Amino acid sequence: MTIVVRAAEQPDLETLLELYQQLNPADPVPERGAAASTLESLNRNPMSQVLLATDSKKILGSCTLIIVPNLTRNLAPYAVIENVVTHKDSRRRGVGKILMSHAIDTAWEAGCYKVMLMTGMKRDGTIAFYESLGFRADSKTAMEIRRP
Repeated sequence: MTIVVRAAEQPDLETLLELYQQLNPADPVPERGAAASTLESLNRNPMSQVLLATDSKKILGSCTLIIVPNLTRNLAPYAVIENVVTHKDSRRRGVGKILMSHAIDTAWEAGCYKVMLMTGMKRDGTIAFYESLGFRADSKTAMEIRRP
């Protein structure tokens, strides 16, 4: 299977939203027009990309990469990867590794000094996957606050 990583486009939206249901099954499906507008906004911003891992037939996985301008670290930006998901039928086949490697390489090419991500998954396999890519949980303390 040949996997290609590319930016998400409007024709991908329906399938992408279905894939996101596997990531967050309890989330409501967004209204199509609002989702299309959000994807357009992400695509217009040169600092953001919704990346897709695809084969010749379908979308196998996705992640969002945001490059954040920065006033420290000699003005080197940093990157945030979010919404990482591989289709349930394509897991453990190297799709996630190809997708994440592409996102990380894109961040390095943009001059980022670090790439960050957080995962809500507690499964050992998920943590081991991210560690196999070079991420470390022991270097920083991740914290978040969510709107009530």
